[in-house]
Amino acid sequence: MKIAFLASAFPTVSETFVLNQIVGLIDLGHDVHIFAGKAGGSGKVHSLYKAYNLPGKTSYYGIPQNKIVRILKAILLIMQYAPTHYRAIFRSLNIFRYGMPALSLSLLFMSIALLRKGGSFDVLYCQFGTLGPSAVSLRKINRSKSKIAVSIRGYDVTTYLEAHPGFYRSVFREADLFLPVCEFLKGRLIQEGCEEKKIVVHYDGIDCSKFEYLPRGRASGEPIRVLTIARLVEKKGVAFAIEAVARLLSIGEQIDYTIAGDGVLREQLQQMIERLGIEGQVRLVGAKTHEEVNELLAQSHVLMAPSLTAASGDQEGIPNVLKEAMASGLPVISTFHSGIPELVHDGVSGLLVPERDAVSLADALAYLIRHPEVCKAMGQAGRRQVEQKFDTNSLNKKLEELYMGILREA
Repeated sequence: MKIAFLASAFPTVSETFVLNQIVGLIDLGHDVHIFAGKAGGSGKVHSLYKAYNLPGKTSYYGIPQNKIVRILKAILLIMQYAPTHYRAIFRSLNIFRYGMPALSLSLLFMSIALLRKGGSFDVLYCQFGTLGPSAVSLRKINRSKSKIAVSIRGYDVTTYLEAHPGFYRSVFREADLFLPVCEFLKGRLIQEGCEEKKIVVHYDGIDCSKFEYLPRGRASGEPIRVLTIARLVEKKGVAFAIEAVARLLSIGEQIDYTIAGDGVLREQLQQMIERLGIEGQVRLVGAKTHEEVNELLAQSHVLMAPSLTAASGDQEGIPNVLKEAMASGLPVISTFHSGIPELVHDGVSGLLVPERDAVSLADALAYLIRHPEVCKAMGQAGRRQVEQKFDTNSLNKKLEELYMGILREA
């Protein structure tokens, strides 16, 4: 199959699930091309990015913000491609049919990016639901028979729909397959009007072979090393984890807490840490590569992922870092949020608490501190759960089968 991955940005260090699917489908023998609006914000990339020559498979349709520059670039592209693709070029400029995406010239830039790679693909795969309308328009502009598959990962059916009601009506009608990353998001799709027969829950996976299982134990008197890996945005709930750790530190517990990740709340969280006077025990260490994340997991005793519903309505699907932590044998503490209970079985492979509840987070961490024997059992259960349901190799084969299925449909 010839597959087009549509992404807003690529590569993005926090979105290893996209990379896992790309290299998995390449390994299965498929011709994969990535189309992105821009490169990821971080200069750090996964080692697989170069190993699979993904720079050579990636096309950027970057749309200049400056209107004059955008128009001049569009004129040059039209002059270059109109002689051989004039029908597609002029369809992409049809503002009466495509509205603002045509008027802003975004459809022109995107359609030319696809034309440069032959234009015709078996599958247009949108990495987030927000790219669905573009895929529908591109299929019409290029007069292709491509099937359209759309991943749904969280904010695209929560926050985004709050601001753009009815945004997916045409996508629900035109797309062939919707792939929410958990049952919770499947329910949201149905609630919004998507036909259930078009929906298949498809978890984002991890390569379990890349995570060495290490039974966790602590020497007498050794601080418990707690880890959070997250973008520093509201829905990750990091402030509540910091408060929970501060509560335990105040009663004499020995904790070494590392927070890896970057985002708009970094300065605010740093000020919180300083205000609480816990700079010596709690550190923000910035964004890390996949390899660096593995090292942090191996050095830690517990992972905390206190996800919550943001004020905007933004929600998670299932954070991949939970899967990675469980695969490496870490007990996890998280919340009853979105699809997380589909991964973490409370009391078995980890502990779940209500959202926005620093007291319950502190109680859960205190329990693991005082019952180290539980940590080993939870680590074993977590590894089994991830191997059975969230291994990327089996999930990529399932994705291949799903694509084959929609291609066989008339």
